[in-house]
Amino acid sequence: MTRAISLHDVSKTYTSKGPRVVDRLSLDIAPGEFLVLLGPSGCGKSTLLRMIAGLEEITEGELLLDGEYANDLPPAGRDMAMVFQSFALYPNMTCRDNIGFPLRIATPAADPRPHVDATARMLGIEDLLDRFPRQLSGGERQRVAMGRAIARRPSAFLMDEPLSNLDAKLRTHLRAEISRLTRDLGVTTVYVTHDQSEAMSLGDRVAVLRGGVLQQVGTPRTVYALPRNVFVAAFIGTPRINLLRGLVRAPLGGAMTIRLGTQSLLLPEPLSRDHQLLRVQQGREVVVGLRSEAVRIAAPSAARPGEVPLTGVVEHLEFQGHEVLVHVDTGSSPAHVPELEAARPDRRPVRRRRRESRVQERLRERAGALRGAPVAVLDRPAEPAPPPPAAAQPRLPGDLVVRATPDLALRPGVQVPLLVDLAHLFVFDHHGERVCPAPERAPDLTE
Repeated sequence: MTRAISLHDVSKTYTSKGPRVVDRLSLDIAPGEFLVLLGPSGCGKSTLLRMIAGLEEITEGELLLDGEYANDLPPAGRDMAMVFQSFALYPNMTCRDNIGFPLRIATPAADPRPHVDATARMLGIEDLLDRFPRQLSGGERQRVAMGRAIARRPSAFLMDEPLSNLDAKLRTHLRAEISRLTRDLGVTTVYVTHDQSEAMSLGDRVAVLRGGVLQQVGTPRTVYALPRNVFVAAFIGTPRINLLRGLVRAPLGGAMTIRLGTQSLLLPEPLSRDHQLLRVQQGREVVVGLRSEAVRIAAPSAARPGEVPLTGVVEHLEFQGHEVLVHVDTGSSPAHVPELEAARPDRRPVRRRRRESRVQERLRERAGALRGAPVAVLDRPAEPAPPPPAAAQPRLPGDLVVRATPDLALRPGVQVPLLVDLAHLFVFDHHGERVCPAPERAPDLTE
């Protein structure tokens, strides 16, 4: 038996006047689905998992299990098994007793050994059953912890960063095992992680959280290819997406361009539908996003349809074995998005604009809170703070990271021709919301 889980406007606060750790989150998880909750540490994903399990009280909203109200249902009545980050094994029990413990609690008169043996064969730990946890490696302990959850045959698995304490090679191996087991069992699984590689390889869908607000939910392919905002775009993808400050120029009698520092991206005629909608951003500063695979090193004569040229100077090379990451200086200005690394955005109210009433100010702040607060603000502040000393300003090599093959002869200081594939061009407005490719909802022309 598997289970459908629905969250409707769920919020969590620990004090009456404290911040919302989870803020009006709505999410539907289908029976048998593997959903990954992804986000930086402190964004509320573990709290959300504990509310589903019944270990945390829901402050506002509803939790439905198979369509039935379950806010007040005790953890034991939810028929869910949780796998923790810390293994949580009983040190005075053998692995056999650890795996069989929940079975003995549920049905004291039944013999748990057949279920324990079957679970151990599934996980490949038959030879470990008579050992104690202190005699096991980290990966073996995690297998035993998973076996304790599997033996119960629950309706849902809740996994809270179960692989974060393991080394990289073992994480990759156990990741494949978890994927195989959950699909073989067909049990609804909610998996919490801050590792995007785990999220992209495991999940049927990925839900990205920031500051307790659901930023985007979709398949791994959709979240990567069509990020809803600049936070999602920057959080998912290795190497991180290139973010540059751009200025849209759309004269009535000329070609549309996006100015990137000393160079421009010329949008070819006839304009695509997505590029036509960029006219709304005429004269405005935007954030341009280019993933490393959207740019290649090649001469303008080798351009394919939809590619436009740039030039750059090689500043740094990262040899990765199968490829080289080339850091190129194109004369563009990187878009330093405020608090992009923070799990929780700064929600302090900004200075009120001139001629803006207090009511308008509150409505604007409210709209920002519903979005999870702006993730990119490109408007110049009224009173800019003095820049830090030059010695304190970290300088990253180049403004664009490009993938290249190892056989390409490059060295720092060499000027190289670049081709940008406009089919993979992202443009975000000053709030950090994606405007190209066009979002599902029509843009608000009054903003």
